[in-house]
Amino acid sequence: MADTEFDLIVVGGGPGGYVAAIRAAQHGMKTAVVEREHLGGICLNWGCIPTKALLRSSEIWHLMHRLDEFGFSADNLTFDMKKIVERSRKVAKRLSQGVGFLMKKHKIPVFDGEGRLDGTGKVAVSKDGKAVADLTAKHIILATGARARVLPGMEPDGDRIWTYKEALVPEAMPKSLIVVGSGAIGIEFASFYRTLGAEVTVIEVLDRILPVEDEEISTFARKAFEKQGMTILTGAKVKDVKKTKTQVTATVETGKGDQEIKAERLILAVGITGNVEDIGLDGTKVEVDRGHITVDKWLATGEPGVYAIGDVVGAPWLAHKAMHEAVICVDKIAGVADVHPLDRSRIPGCTYCTPQIASIGLTEKAASEAGHDIKVGRFPFVGNGKAIALGEEQGMIKTVFDAKTGEMLGAHMVGAEVTELIQGYSIAMTGEMTEAELMATTFPHPTLSEMMHEAVLDAYDQVLHI
Repeated sequence: MADTEFDLIVVGGGPGGYVAAIRAAQHGMKTAVVEREHLGGICLNWGCIPTKALLRSSEIWHLMHRLDEFGFSADNLTFDMKKIVERSRKVAKRLSQGVGFLMKKHKIPVFDGEGRLDGTGKVAVSKDGKAVADLTAKHIILATGARARVLPGMEPDGDRIWTYKEALVPEAMPKSLIVVGSGAIGIEFASFYRTLGAEVTVIEVLDRILPVEDEEISTFARKAFEKQGMTILTGAKVKDVKKTKTQVTATVETGKGDQEIKAERLILAVGITGNVEDIGLDGTKVEVDRGHITVDKWLATGEPGVYAIGDVVGAPWLAHKAMHEAVICVDKIAGVADVHPLDRSRIPGCTYCTPQIASIGLTEKAASEAGHDIKVGRFPFVGNGKAIALGEEQGMIKTVFDAKTGEMLGAHMVGAEVTELIQGYSIAMTGEMTEAELMATTFPHPTLSEMMHEAVLDAYDQVLHI
């Protein structure tokens, strides 16, 4: 029989869960993972990774339609949606198998089934209603993730109304789409399908798209999307949805009255809610607030020996945040002396649309509202040699500093490859670098990263190339 006694049990094998297990194994803790579906969780299988594979295909399609600009020509350009989806699924499968290899490498047993708390230090594992194992451990980490939030009247049916899962594996290219919600998930799918030729309408209840981003970046992105032919309705609410065998009709309440929008498909992208059901929380001191588990700065719940990490504990719902929480949580359990709690203000966020969007820290408005006397710098892609050489001169980088201390409060970007660039500012903020250190840093030429330097210089009236 398999061993059932452990130092740590992790319920959920997503980015937070499998990283927690690996970290625990590195500390010499006897660790097990319980996973009901796929190692790697939503991120590797139905989220971050397969969407990026799809977006890479649409990026190539976008460039193919600019061949003449780069001195090439081609006729009869076509794409095969089936092959695009197949590649995306292969990428996801490869990485999920990679997590399985890591579990074996670190000698971490994976129990296939659903885990639920079953008394102090106990986790009961079942599969299809049948008992698999009864596990015990002094420490239990809940990393059960989250799922798409559903709005009444727009319940996904897998046919006309999609969640991200159906949007990832279309059987054919829809001619028209309605995307409800303009956060990262909604905008990425809107960008993918629009780039491949679908008529796309984005509906956002708030007054602007990408509402967590800096307003200036949000405005820039909207103009870029609309130039691509995307229709965007903000301050709009879907009142009713009717379906037929061939289309969806959404009645949308706008500031100018009701409007009917027809499309082949509707993608619901209005946020996510934690998987807190059926994991044995009843009768424990674990608290749930608005669909997410409440934890302290060390990721401990109100129940002794029970912790929670990742999407199930709330925003930001990002894989890298889950991984970081995993390390913090396990290091604290293991008694590591210099553990630091997670500073959520220093978690970068990325949206992989065209153009890309990335940010970290406070927006200009949030910094002012927090009482900071601020200095703001900006630098446009059109002033950068590498961006012009790439044919990617549409974009900007924006920095926000505390005028008194020189502390970087936030950075916001829109344009080519900004999801890679943002990490430079992430390191700077984590290292508590001021404008002086950033301005004294040599950035290589010609690179897009030079704009990061210029955006800092601009905040202090020392910009060189505009």
